[in-house]
Amino acid sequence: MMTTQNRRSSVSSAVAKRQAMAANSSVLESNHAGKLNAGAAKKRPALSNISNHTTVSARNSLSHSSKLAPCTSKIVSIKKNISTCNSNAVSSGTAVLPASSSVRPSSKPVSIQRSDAVVPKITAIPLPATCSMDISPSHSDGSLVSMDESMSTSDTVRSPEVEYIDDHETAAVDSIEKKACSTLYISEHVKAAAADICKRDVLVDLESGDKIVNIDNNLVDPQLCATMACDIYKHLRAAEAKKRPSTDFMAKVQKDINPSMRAILIDWLVEVAEEYRLVPDTLHLTINYIDRYLSGNLMDRQRLQLLGVACMMIASKYEEICAPQVEEFCYITDNTYFKEEVLQMESAVLNYLKFEMTAPTAKCFLRRFVRAAQGLNEVLSLQLEHLASYIAELSLLEYNMLCYAPSLIAASAIFLAKYILLPSMKPWNSTLKHYTLYQPSDLRDCVMALHSLCCNNNNSSLPAVREKYSQHKYKFVAKKYCPPTVPVEFFQNISS
Repeated sequence: MMTTQNRRSSVSSAVAKRQAMAANSSVLESNHAGKLNAGAAKKRPALSNISNHTTVSARNSLSHSSKLAPCTSKIVSIKKNISTCNSNAVSSGTAVLPASSSVRPSSKPVSIQRSDAVVPKITAIPLPATCSMDISPSHSDGSLVSMDESMSTSDTVRSPEVEYIDDHETAAVDSIEKKACSTLYISEHVKAAAADICKRDVLVDLESGDKIVNIDNNLVDPQLCATMACDIYKHLRAAEAKKRPSTDFMAKVQKDINPSMRAILIDWLVEVAEEYRLVPDTLHLTINYIDRYLSGNLMDRQRLQLLGVACMMIASKYEEICAPQVEEFCYITDNTYFKEEVLQMESAVLNYLKFEMTAPTAKCFLRRFVRAAQGLNEVLSLQLEHLASYIAELSLLEYNMLCYAPSLIAASAIFLAKYILLPSMKPWNSTLKHYTLYQPSDLRDCVMALHSLCCNNNNSSLPAVREKYSQHKYKFVAKKYCPPTVPVEFFQNISS
């Protein structure tokens, strides 16, 4: 009799404990939801798309709202690593999950269930005799809706076979390169040509004692594309001749605009790109689209700004993660043009260019040439990069610079930037000659033209580029002193 009463009292106390736990969990859930709603209410609204990052900030604010994303609407309530099982459960073919295995000691389990499914209470899970806990949601009966489908609770599930290669196993690395070449259909003569352009893994000693530094030895960073960088830039050098604008369209095609109007437009576009924090490639591509369109289409001066914003919108869609909307481009023109006019101009540009939006610009080549100019010295890399970018953007304003190829402008910008930073040292060396394929004598005319732009830029009536690179984030490179002359002996060819 006493045993029955004790059993009833223990059952009633267990029920009371479960009810108290359920009440506490509901209170915690309501408090958690209240904190989420309070956090969302305190967030400031987006500032009407002033910069290019407002879309990202708005997206971040949505991610903190009380509505959870579908991929996070399930919480794992089963501990992943279960190494041992109850011997009695193994003998009977079933195993009861311990209460402490569902959550960490400092947290309370909260299971978010689907609204359209009724989940029965689960007390036991049938297991095989080996007690491997090989359970996945895809093989379940639909009752484990609180288990994350992206995780596995099995210790015996094997990951795909991965071939781990030590850095010193050069034979294995060579075999992988051969497999990659065969997969990419890279023929032997192409690989031989690439080897002639870019000698890897060695430092070549020249007669003058100068050494060619290998800049493609970083196989860890995937963005450097070290195994195919030479092939990429060889293709860019061949493509830059096909995507260049005409060098005399102002005299042969245009009647209502002149180089001065083009320079004013580009100076304004530099300010727009800085205001919306667009990447430099967007600006360079915009100028390329403008010049290519003007090379074959007569343009009225009243519609020149419309062409500029349409080309920048196309370049933004090509390069940017979050491109400004068409309404923003109408706004920056003080609503001079309607949305329909911008879209019509965008369509006209795309159709004339035959949707060939990929075009090598000076910025494409600058990335590689800066690495070649840096060599083994990493001290001046940031200043050199900003200064070369500043000189290259100055060339965008000048119509007469269209006669030089983008790769030649990039190489000449590196030459002049190195000379400004270190006037007593020769700017060109064997490494730069090897990777740019330009001798100093090939750069002479372009370097002198860029030097004239740098010296006269302080008195220019178009200050956007100078003001942009006079900021701290660009290391004030626009305020660097430019020597009045470049020594003639610096343009002597380097013997190979």
